[in-house]
Amino acid sequence: MKIRTLIIGYVLALGLFLFAKRHPDASSPTEFRAVIDLTHATDVHALAYEPTAKSSPELFGTRIDAPAYFARGLWTVDQIPTERLIAPLVVLDVRANTANHPDYQISVEDIAKWEQAHNQIPLGAVVMARTGWDSRWKSLKDYRNADLNGTMHFPGYSQDAVKFLIEGRDAIGLGIDTLSIDYGPSKDLPVRQYTLAHSVYQLENVANLDRAPAAGGMVVVAPTKLESGSDGPVRILALMR
Repeated sequence: MKIRTLIIGYVLALGLFLFAKRHPDASSPTEFRAVIDLTHATDVHALAYEPTAKSSPELFGTRIDAPAYFARGLWTVDQIPTERLIAPLVVLDVRANTANHPDYQISVEDIAKWEQAHNQIPLGAVVMARTGWDSRWKSLKDYRNADLNGTMHFPGYSQDAVKFLIEGRDAIGLGIDTLSIDYGPSKDLPVRQYTLAHSVYQLENVANLDRAPAAGGMVVVAPTKLESGSDGPVRILALMR
C-alpha cells in the first residue's frame, strides 16, 4: 500500500512539475482540491480479459494508443513528448444521446453545447467522452454489446467531431469510456486512423468520468514507457481545482 501511494504521489508530482514548466504562470499545485483516478484496475479478474485468450490481461483495461499504432514513423508510446501528457481536461457528457442509441456518434453539435455552457474548449486539451458505458464494465457481454453476427454496438466519436477537435481546437488526446473512440459497428476505424495520423493519442476504457469535472480540471496521462510500443496500459489522473 505504501509503495502504491508513493507511485501515485510521484506521478502527480511529475505531472504538476511538467505543467508548471510548460505554463510558468500556472496556478499553485495547492489549488487542486482533489485527484480522481480515471483508470480501471487490471488483474486476472478484469472483465475485459478472456481467460481463453492467448493474450495477457495487461492487454485490456484502460489503454493508450500512440500515433505509431497505425502509422510507422510517428510517435510510439515512449516517444510521446512529456509535455503532452499533462493538459487541460474536457469532459463531454453525451449520456442523454447514448441511453437509447448504443451506436451514437458524438457530434459537432455536442461540442457546441459544451462550449455554450463552459466557453471555448482550451487549446491543447485532452477531450474525454462520458457516454455512461463504463456502467457496463462488470459485464463483458454488456460492455461489448455484440449482436448475433458478432458486431459490437457502443458509442464513439463522429469523424466531423474529431476533425473539429483536432483542427479547430488543437486537441492533443481523445478519450472515451468504451472500447474505442470509433463506434462499435465501425469496420475500418476511420476516426482512430485520422486521430493517430495527426499525432493525437487515444485513451480507451476510461473510468470514473462521472467524478471528473466537465471543465476547469487538468489531466495527467501516465502510460507505461514501452520502448517502440504502439499501445499499452495507462494510468490517468484528473486534477480538480
